[in-house]
Amino acid sequence: MQAETQTMSCAGAAIQVRDLRVAYGGTPVLHGVSLDFAPGTFTALLGSSGCGKTTLLRSLCGFVPVTSGAILVGNRDVAPLPPEKRGMAMVFQSYALWPHMTVLQNMGYGLRLRGKPKAEIVAKVAALLAMLGLTGYEERKVTALSGGQRQRVALGRALAIDPGILLLDEPLSNLDAKIRMTMRHEIRAIQQRLGVTAIHVTHDREEAMTMADRLVIMQAGRVAQVGSPEEVYDRPASAFVANFMGAENVLPLHVERTGAGTAITAGGAVVHLTNRDAPAHPTGEAVAYFRDDVASLDAPDADPRGDLLVPGLIVARSYPGGLYRYRVEAAGRQITVDDATRHEPGVAVSLRIPTERLHIFPAAEAALAA
Repeated sequence: MQAETQTMSCAGAAIQVRDLRVAYGGTPVLHGVSLDFAPGTFTALLGSSGCGKTTLLRSLCGFVPVTSGAILVGNRDVAPLPPEKRGMAMVFQSYALWPHMTVLQNMGYGLRLRGKPKAEIVAKVAALLAMLGLTGYEERKVTALSGGQRQRVALGRALAIDPGILLLDEPLSNLDAKIRMTMRHEIRAIQQRLGVTAIHVTHDREEAMTMADRLVIMQAGRVAQVGSPEEVYDRPASAFVANFMGAENVLPLHVERTGAGTAITAGGAVVHLTNRDAPAHPTGEAVAYFRDDVASLDAPDADPRGDLLVPGLIVARSYPGGLYRYRVEAAGRQITVDDATRHEPGVAVSLRIPTERLHIFPAAEAALAA
């Protein structure tokens, strides 16, 4: 695990979070989180249920009081300020629209509270409706709208007050799959067009990776890793991050330094890597994490050709479409493998795994991540 307080190094950050601690009823939830969010970036807070991502978001906007630490916006600590004084707007998972109001009234609500004249409100809402593809819906009640249209109204209401920072609390989770895909791209396009700094909470890995240019992976109230989607996906910093980012196959290994390089042993199979080919793997007992599409099935007597070739037995087969999905008993573990060739259950195979696709961590660390 990386340090508890890790920062995204960005000069002139829109938000600087410093050693933020939050507790519910005396139970610590955030344990000294430090992060920087650069102006105009789209950051996804990602993690499993209970990791603290929603608490962090709600602390930023002022809905959850902080125990200690600072939330700096423009070098001013806004942690003591009420939500309406922080220059942020929130889009909620439940939309939080007024059911008795029209689209115009909902989207202009924040402007009306700020005392803006009616003509200005109408003009601003009209411009947002055009951007959101809702022109002509001004007088329609929000109860007469579809889920996707309500989400656009909620987004428009947040944007109407011209916030410097847009907070998104799982806003797509109530939509069906097709609309959710569309809204991902629409929200990202609007964020880029307006240049607003966006922070998005989600438990959906694909949603985070397709929308955000920066990921913050959280674990038990701490920051586990910060990086671009490519960095976090391809170079996870811990066993927890590797597993959370989809490398759910787990293979016990033994790693040993040799005169010529490194020897990796798994399930009786050994592969020798030269110093040039082998990264700095931990030595001794270790655990490798890899995704379903990394491994393939081969004959028991196949030539390793530099790959790790682990003896295994097919115990189950399914067909999700386009390829076969197998459960393979190998090295005392159940491994999931996607392969284009049809094999029968009960057949002995070799599990072929390119070593460069393995995420290898010390066994002790992997045990803590389990």
